[in-house]
Amino acid sequence: MNLTLDAKIPSGPLEQKWQKHKATMKLVSPANKRKYSVIVVGSGLAGASAAASFGELGYKVKCFCFQDSPRRAHSIAAQGGINAAKNYQNDGDSVYRLFYDTIKGGDFRAREANVYRLAELSVNIIDQCVAQGVPFAREYGGLLSNRSFGGAQVSRTFYAKGQTGQQLLLGAYAALNRQIHDRTVEMHTSTEMLDLIISDGRCRGVVTRNLRTGAISSHVADAVVLATGGYSNVFFLSTSAKGCNVTSIWRAYRHGAGMANPCFTQIHPTSIPVSGEYQSKLTLMSESLRNDGRVWVPKNKGDKRDPREIPESERDYYLERRYPSFGNLSPRDIASRAAKERCDAGFGVGPMGLGVYLDFADAISRLGKTAIEARYGNLFDMYANITGEDPYSTPMRIYPAPHYTMGGLWVDYNLMTTIPGLFAAGEANFSDHGANRLGASALMQGLADGYFVIPYTIGDYLATQKPGGMSTEHPDVRAAEERVNKRVATFLSMNGRKPVDHYHRLLGRLMWDKCGMSRTEAGLKEALQRIPEMRDEFYKNAFVGGSGADLNQELEKAGRVADFFEFAELMCLDALNRNESCGGHFREEYQTEDGEALRNDQDYCYSAVWSQKTDGSGHEVTKEPLEFENIKLATRSYK
Repeated sequence: MNLTLDAKIPSGPLEQKWQKHKATMKLVSPANKRKYSVIVVGSGLAGASAAASFGELGYKVKCFCFQDSPRRAHSIAAQGGINAAKNYQNDGDSVYRLFYDTIKGGDFRAREANVYRLAELSVNIIDQCVAQGVPFAREYGGLLSNRSFGGAQVSRTFYAKGQTGQQLLLGAYAALNRQIHDRTVEMHTSTEMLDLIISDGRCRGVVTRNLRTGAISSHVADAVVLATGGYSNVFFLSTSAKGCNVTSIWRAYRHGAGMANPCFTQIHPTSIPVSGEYQSKLTLMSESLRNDGRVWVPKNKGDKRDPREIPESERDYYLERRYPSFGNLSPRDIASRAAKERCDAGFGVGPMGLGVYLDFADAISRLGKTAIEARYGNLFDMYANITGEDPYSTPMRIYPAPHYTMGGLWVDYNLMTTIPGLFAAGEANFSDHGANRLGASALMQGLADGYFVIPYTIGDYLATQKPGGMSTEHPDVRAAEERVNKRVATFLSMNGRKPVDHYHRLLGRLMWDKCGMSRTEAGLKEALQRIPEMRDEFYKNAFVGGSGADLNQELEKAGRVADFFEFAELMCLDALNRNESCGGHFREEYQTEDGEALRNDQDYCYSAVWSQKTDGSGHEVTKEPLEFENIKLATRSYK
């Protein structure tokens, strides 16, 4: 399917694009908004804020989440903070600097217009959240406090101890609950979207399954917003909640929505290391810890001494050594590869040699234990509970882990996909972070999309459509339901001898080895050969017990893993197609003499937008060129 990509970037100076766009968009009058219905899938920061905003504007809204409460959305797991160009520290920050840092952090693989809008809206987000009562940390005098995150030389990150995502989600949840109470939003919990309803080329609704009763039902609307997060669970072991999946955006892809840059995945440098084959997920330790923690490994290979017994002269603070300008706050992709390099070279620590130290001794000596506890107390408690080690007295052990996905559904400036009427917000889209996301920018994007972008842009689309007019008895609705019922029946008929997680783990290991922190042409080709074989084995020998008429988590997992198998092929194909290294996409064949990513701007300065071939025989790519008119393309350096 040859895609026609129109990003709908407004004309004019970069600083005026968004304001001009808002001023010239089509509008839906307040009286007419009540006639339009909108479906929001997902209730994290992007989904909850969008649903609440739509309800406040007067639209009829249905919001769906597979958790038993919107409060359990994975946004709650974000720890360190949210960026905003407020310049409260008077350290030289500005909207332009946040824009520049984000473009550079993404290794020049994102649209200028989208990123500038994100930076511009960042200042509004903080005001919105403070008004909602989000308890951001404050200085002694009562002013909002800031700290630094990777890839920036200013302090622009607002935070609520080590639980910023939770507090922001509670704010969005309160706004959502207000609309639920006012009956402008109809909330459907424990409900998973399994397919889209496409009619006359437009997205008109979703087909869902109630996870408690198994009931399949259809819901029609005038527009659908997918705010369902990322796909890092394709690696099986990741920092994402176990329920996070690719199903919603993959259903959209199967219906013709473009998928942009699926190989752009982020490996977070500060996760608690893997401790055994029994693990089903990994635990994040916030990037904010690198404000005060120093990363190091022993200078001697295989040094098994207690880290407190290793003298300073025998420690290698390798981030400070290699990247003196940014040190321990180097961007995530760079810090992750540096940790892997040290461990691969034999300097890793811990039982499996897959770890580096994050040491707070200097900070505790300088500031005192009480100050460190006030900043990171819940994170230190989490680490101690999981590892049995006291991070106040001995260094943490950390290692990179799959965390965030910059790729996602292609969207235009209005956040609409290539399917009219289908929008994507937050991590479900590809729009703002290029090949690497800077720390504390995920929460920023989710709330910018949900509170300040899509409530405007969806009206521009709805103003061109007549409201309603589609019944759940429509043939296209019935066809979508039939697809879902057939798919569920296929999984329930799987009567092999292996649990679904067995195959998810096999796929995850393959993806981590061949399409993880580093990739090679040979490894990617091997993965593309093995994934179909593993998928066939999954359908032949996986076992799904129980029925579809009640709670059945094996059935849920089977559907999600089946989609991961299909998506993994596209991810590897995208990585194979991009013969360069940029951001989180590191092809070992393309690196500088000192091991840094080597971009190829002449041939790959574009977003790769994938679609299925018309005959269903495979995938094809359409290129959206990236034009840099306000920032000069340059080799990214943090030294």
